[in-house]
Amino acid sequence: MNFIEELTWRGMIHNVMPGTEEQLKKEVTTAYLGIDPTADSLHIGHLCGVMMLRHFQRCGHKPLALIGGATGMIGDPSGKSAERNLLDEDTLRHNQNAIKKQLAKFLDFESDAPNRAEMVNNYDWTKDITFLDFAREIGKHITVNYMMAKESVQKRLNGEARDGLSFTEFTYQLLQGFDFFHLYQEKNCKLQLGGSDQWGNITTGTELIRRKLGGEAFAITCPLITKADGGKFGKTESGNVWLDPARTSPYKFYQFWLNVSDADAEKYLKIFTFLTKEEIEALAKEHAENPGARPMQKRLAKELTCMVHSEADYEAALQASQILFSNQATEALHNLDEATLLDVFEGVPTFEISRNDLEAGIPLLDFLAVNTGVMSSKGEARKMTQANAVSINKSKINDIDAVIDASYLLNDKYIIAQKGKKNYFLIIAK
Repeated sequence: MNFIEELTWRGMIHNVMPGTEEQLKKEVTTAYLGIDPTADSLHIGHLCGVMMLRHFQRCGHKPLALIGGATGMIGDPSGKSAERNLLDEDTLRHNQNAIKKQLAKFLDFESDAPNRAEMVNNYDWTKDITFLDFAREIGKHITVNYMMAKESVQKRLNGEARDGLSFTEFTYQLLQGFDFFHLYQEKNCKLQLGGSDQWGNITTGTELIRRKLGGEAFAITCPLITKADGGKFGKTESGNVWLDPARTSPYKFYQFWLNVSDADAEKYLKIFTFLTKEEIEALAKEHAENPGARPMQKRLAKELTCMVHSEADYEAALQASQILFSNQATEALHNLDEATLLDVFEGVPTFEISRNDLEAGIPLLDFLAVNTGVMSSKGEARKMTQANAVSINKSKINDIDAVIDASYLLNDKYIIAQKGKKNYFLIIAK
């Protein structure tokens, strides 16, 4: 499989340095991609780069995942309008270990294959170098004029940041260039991968290798992923969509992909799955014939949820997503864990109820209209119940003399009341 051809039809190439394809055809090549360890989880904004590494390994080459322990202590000005908070070493090491566990779902770190992936941390070769040594050995080879011309620097200097650009951040491209230089020498790494906003930093590395060693190094960048409407990819009202299930539940992760637009679904299938060109074309054709069935979004959500989490998590997310639209979801509702239950019913009106009252038993009409505000009055509660328009935990209740007690609790804490088809209420026992 030809790496550049594969990435090209998938829409994953923004820039390629001349000579890169010839290098990849000539020999098994080592490439690295840098990951900023400012959190103990990757988010889906990292996924395009991670997929590049996985394609690279699938094509027979050797990927290095570089954790930016040193550069993470400084902050990259690329695409940022404010300086980052700096992290201590203990936090960085914790984040590195957590990220490696996530990357292991995408990359082979463990086999005996000559192209098995490796993780490296630039803190390990940067922490002991003195400022004087860095200035003499690295700084003297890259001019200030060269550094000033970088787009990321120019944007910050031309008013995009209130506080300008600190010297610390200005040196970032030198540190990233030093990474490439070090890996070129120590790991025979001749290629750096990254997002298009990293082109300036990457080419500083290739220039440093050329000037200091007379060597030739290469670069490939992928486009920054955006939505069809030009909005930022991967952001929701609650923030980033994380790969860690403790930060973003598998249900919410599944829902993110399920709800992408038709215009984005086909593009994301190419970038974030390993489906073949023919499979994606067949899905696009099926989608065109019946867009209401959303086959592209459903396949995208399945592929990503299984890959990042597991098939069991996908099945649970699929079942949970059908609860709101099914009249036979009582059993599925009882099987939901607390986090997923709260995700499914996020934003619905919420009422608190006394656990003691519930354990004693509350007449249905009081439960609906007195102990909670599901109904505006006992008269409405009676009328809706008799009209078969009341459900408790997705089970219809038409007996006005029914009693609601603690046996109805989900996860020993919640009850879901439903008025009509679409009006849900979350009752919390306290």
